[in-house]
Amino acid sequence: MAATVRKSLFFYGSIGVAIVAMSSAAIFIRLADAPVLTVAVWRMGIAALIIAPFVLRPGWWCGTRKREIRLSLFSGLFLSLHFLFWITSLQYTSVASSVVLVTTNPIFVGIGAHLFFREKTSRALLIGIVLAMAGAILIGWNGQRGGEDTLYGNFLALLGAVMASGYLLLGRRVRQSMPLINYIFILYGAATIILLSASLIMRQPLFGHNSMTYLYLLLLALIPQLLGHTTINWALRYLPASTVAVIILGEPVGATILAYFILSEGLTAMTAIGGAAVLTGIYP
Repeated sequence: MAATVRKSLFFYGSIGVAIVAMSSAAIFIRLADAPVLTVAVWRMGIAALIIAPFVLRPGWWCGTRKREIRLSLFSGLFLSLHFLFWITSLQYTSVASSVVLVTTNPIFVGIGAHLFFREKTSRALLIGIVLAMAGAILIGWNGQRGGEDTLYGNFLALLGAVMASGYLLLGRRVRQSMPLINYIFILYGAATIILLSASLIMRQPLFGHNSMTYLYLLLLALIPQLLGHTTINWALRYLPASTVAVIILGEPVGATILAYFILSEGLTAMTAIGGAAVLTGIYP
């Protein structure tokens, strides 16, 4: 069954749609013009609330083991920590250094999948990882705004990559037996609570923004989160986590293209070369 799904046109078409959907996140975040943690809370919170009516009914948890729930909660923790570490790293180090380190997550996912799941990494996947990461580094380096690197900021960005890897690895394990709707509700709900706590501690306002900001936050929850991330979590049942990690590197390519048309941001030769390398690396 899994092999049939992986080979279907619908499967790869869905992943393509997910990458485009996730690529729109940067556009909506830019247009929303709100504090980053505020954006993250609304993004995850709205997604969790939309899913809630489908799962919060008598017996929704029947057949779901406690171990699966615990792993889903930990996955939500990893996802929220990825946001926290990576966003904070941008305050201490250059964008270039942060992007270079965050895009190392396929390495950690590949190592983790081999150690914990005994998944073999094919030569083709290794080549794809190298190509995709090289392209992502070119895109990130081209977007450098300057600034002095610090060990602390670089360390936070690296932790962000590790947290993203944990999120994907746990998702791969849980999705082998847990229904998608149950998993993403616990995942998004846990991430919302953690991010909300962080935003309150850091005193980032959740309210008081204009109506357009809330419209973009709603679109952020509906398109990149519910459509994009949910599809990726669906795919984790059929693809190794290391493969999914490489596929997600298509997001900055899509974001660059969308920014060119929507925000009129320049598209340089280095960005184009980096995008081509990423797309070559993630091609199935």
